[in-house]
Amino acid sequence: MGKIIISGASGAFGHAAAQWLLEKITPQDAILLTRTPAKLADLAARGADVRFADFDDPASLPAAMAGGEKMLLISTARVGTRVGQHRHAVEAAVAAGVRHIVYTSIIAADQPGNPAIVKNDHRATEEIIEASGAAWTHLRDSQYAEAIAGPMTIPALMMGGKPDNCGDGPVAFVSRDDCVATAVGVLTQPGHENQAYVLTGPDLITIPQAMAMASEIAGKPIVVDPVDDDAMFAYFDALGAPRHASDIAPDGPIPWSSDDMVTFGQSIREGYFAEKTDWVEKITGRKPKSLRDVMLAHKEGWPL
Repeated sequence: MGKIIISGASGAFGHAAAQWLLEKITPQDAILLTRTPAKLADLAARGADVRFADFDDPASLPAAMAGGEKMLLISTARVGTRVGQHRHAVEAAVAAGVRHIVYTSIIAADQPGNPAIVKNDHRATEEIIEASGAAWTHLRDSQYAEAIAGPMTIPALMMGGKPDNCGDGPVAFVSRDDCVATAVGVLTQPGHENQAYVLTGPDLITIPQAMAMASEIAGKPIVVDPVDDDAMFAYFDALGAPRHASDIAPDGPIPWSSDDMVTFGQSIREGYFAEKTDWVEKITGRKPKSLRDVMLAHKEGWPL
């Protein structure tokens, strides 16, 4: 097995993937890319090859990619501008000889009717990778269970409820840990070339059902108020959220835009997340965590 590159290795997903990868391969064969190498001192100490890379600076990338055979391209955070970053990364990787690119995408990225604007960046990146000449694997993750157990549940418990535009659209919420383990499995196993895998948890659950589960675990009420998309925009406006990705203030208090959130909810409502698969277990050899498992792990951080 040749050397394996992980991009964004100082982010939450990337750092977890890097730690897991070091359990699977010789540490010196792991190339970890980051704009902040000091944050990866722990992994460098284990023998990993930590390199500076900035996807906004293509000149930094040939040296960063040199010697890699496979790459995990973790989608960057900047919705609306990240496709250019991803293109720089893919072009540099292929030029350096990388033969297989694994990408963290989203469920239903390839479905034209999917209204979630986040899918646009992901499908554009998938197409760049498919056209690059490298083999590809798209990991189309469902919504993270951790996003429900933390950022959704905590304010809902504090307020006693939440507005929601997801209706009764079901989601098989998937633990980020399981997505990390699956990504590392694809990087270290043969036979995953030119495949798209939808990664989900074990249960299809609606947002109202998820909030009822959190309420039961916490022993505190959560009332879900079903609202339409206009009311959801008004709610985010009241929080001071920017409407569009282009309005997000760098290092501002809210790093997301309401059109992203509202169309994500619309996508759930219209059934684009209503898929359950067994790829996590097939690739990792372990059963995926349930939403309840993840909530119980987060409970100590809830306002009880």
